[in-house]
Amino acid sequence: MGQNETTSKGNGLLFRSLDWIERIGNRLPSPLTLFFLLALLVVLLSGIFSGVSVPNPNVEEEGAVQVKNLFSEEGLQYIFTSAVDNFIGFAPLGAVLVTMLGIGLAEHTGLVGAALKGVVLAVPKRFITAALVFAGIMSSVAVNAGYVVLPPLGAVLFLGLGRHPIAGLAAAFAGVSGGFGANLLLTSTDAILTELTFEAIQGVDPSYAAGINVTMNYYFMIASVALITILGTWVTHRIVEPRLGAYEGEKGEDLEQLTIQEKKGLKAAAFSFIAMLALFAYLAFGPLRGNASEVDFLDSPFFDSLVFVIFLLFFVPGLVYGRMMNTITNDKDLTNFLGKSMASMSGYIALAFTAGQFIAYFRESNMGTVIAVKGSTFLESVGDGGFTGIPLILTFMVITMGVNLFIGSSSAKWTILAPVFVPMMWNFGYSPEFTTLIYRVADSSTNMITPLLLYFPVIIAFAQRYQKKMGIGTLIATMLPYAITFAIFWTILMIVWMLLGIPVGPDAPIRVN
Repeated sequence: MGQNETTSKGNGLLFRSLDWIERIGNRLPSPLTLFFLLALLVVLLSGIFSGVSVPNPNVEEEGAVQVKNLFSEEGLQYIFTSAVDNFIGFAPLGAVLVTMLGIGLAEHTGLVGAALKGVVLAVPKRFITAALVFAGIMSSVAVNAGYVVLPPLGAVLFLGLGRHPIAGLAAAFAGVSGGFGANLLLTSTDAILTELTFEAIQGVDPSYAAGINVTMNYYFMIASVALITILGTWVTHRIVEPRLGAYEGEKGEDLEQLTIQEKKGLKAAAFSFIAMLALFAYLAFGPLRGNASEVDFLDSPFFDSLVFVIFLLFFVPGLVYGRMMNTITNDKDLTNFLGKSMASMSGYIALAFTAGQFIAYFRESNMGTVIAVKGSTFLESVGDGGFTGIPLILTFMVITMGVNLFIGSSSAKWTILAPVFVPMMWNFGYSPEFTTLIYRVADSSTNMITPLLLYFPVIIAFAQRYQKKMGIGTLIATMLPYAITFAIFWTILMIVWMLLGIPVGPDAPIRVN
C-alpha cells in the first residue's frame, strides 16, 4: 500500500472491524462534498418536520422551540443572505488561520523541527507519547486552541522519530478531546458549565445553588488526567500504531544531533519566547485583566485574545530563529513564508465554506435542540418508570453521546440538556455537580469521533498533509479505539467513585438525599 492508505498489521477482529469502518466511511464523498450534501439534507428535513416542537429548554424564555422550515420564503431568504456570514462566522476559521500563520512561520524557518529535535534528544523516547497526550489534556486551559496547535505538532514529532505521523496526530487529538473532562487546572469550560448548572438548579433549590462553584468537579478531573494519559498512551502503542503500520511517505529530518548554529538559534528563540511570556503575564494581570472586581479571570480580555497570544508565541520566536539561521533575510522572505502557510490551508478554507453552511442551517432550523430535548424526555420517562441507579446513569451517557453527533459545542449541548437533566437527576438523589460530571465524561469521550465537532475538519486537513486521501472514515476508524477505551474505563472510574461516595470536588457530594 502507498502512503495514502492505512496498513493494518494482523487479522484480529478489532483491526478487521476498524478496517471495515474505514472502508465504509471513506466511500462517503470528500468532506467538502459531504458537508454540502448534509446542508441540503438539513434543508429537506426542515421542510418535512416543519412545526415539530418541544418545550423551550431555556428557562429564561417562554414558549416552545419548533423546527423551522428552510424551504419557506423566510428560510430561503436566510440561506441566500447569510451564505457569506456563515462562511466568515464559521467558528474555527479565523482561529485556525491566525494560529497557523504563527505555526507556519515557525515551521518554515526550521524552528519547529529543531525544537522537536531537541525535545526528542532530551526526553526518553518511551515517554514521548505520554507527554503528547498529557499536553493535549492540559491544552484545554487555552480553550479550543489545543485542537489547532497540538495535532500538527504531534504529527511532526512522530515523523521525526520515524513513527507514523498520523499516530502522533491521533494521540494529541485524543488528549485534547479528553482534556475537556480532565485537567490539573481550572479552565473556562469549568466556568461555563458551572454557570449553566447553577441556572438549572436555581429554580429547584436556590439554597443549594448558592454553594455551587467552579471547582465542583476538580477532584475527579485531577484523577482523570492520569487515567486519560495512561489510556491514550496504551491505545497509541498497542492499537493505533500497529494498525497504521510503517509510514511510507516522505520521512522527517534526521534527529540524531543539533548543529551549533541550530543550538544558537534555539537559544535566541527561547529567550524571545520567555520575553513574550513575561509580556503576556504583565498584560494578563494589567491592561488585559479588565475590571478585576467584576470580571472573572477566565472571562477577562486576556483569555478572549488567546488565539492572538498563541500566534505571537510562535511568530516572534520563529522570526528570531529565522534571522539567526538566515532563512529570513528580509521582509520578502517573511512574506513568502506566511504565504506558504496560508497556501497549505487552502483545502481547509474551501471545506470551511460548506461546513459553515451546514452548521448554520442546522442551528437555524432548531433540529439539534428538538433532537436533544426529545432524547432527554425519553430518559426522564424511563427514569420515572423505575429505571434508576447505574442503568439510568449509563442511559444518560448514551443519550449525551448521541446528542454529541448533532451538536458539537460542549456548552451548547449543556445549555439544552442541563435544564432537563439536572432537576431530573436531583429528584433521583444525585447532586447537580455529579450530573455535570456524568455529562462531561460522556461528552469528552466521544468528541473525537463526532463529525459535527467544529474542529473535526481541521484535524482532517492536518492529516491530509501525510495521507492525501484521508477521509472521514479513516479518521473515525483511527480515533474510535480511543473513544471506546476512554468511555469504558472513564465510566468505570466514575461508577467506582460514586459507589465509594467520594466527593467529585470541594463541597460537591455525589448524593443529595
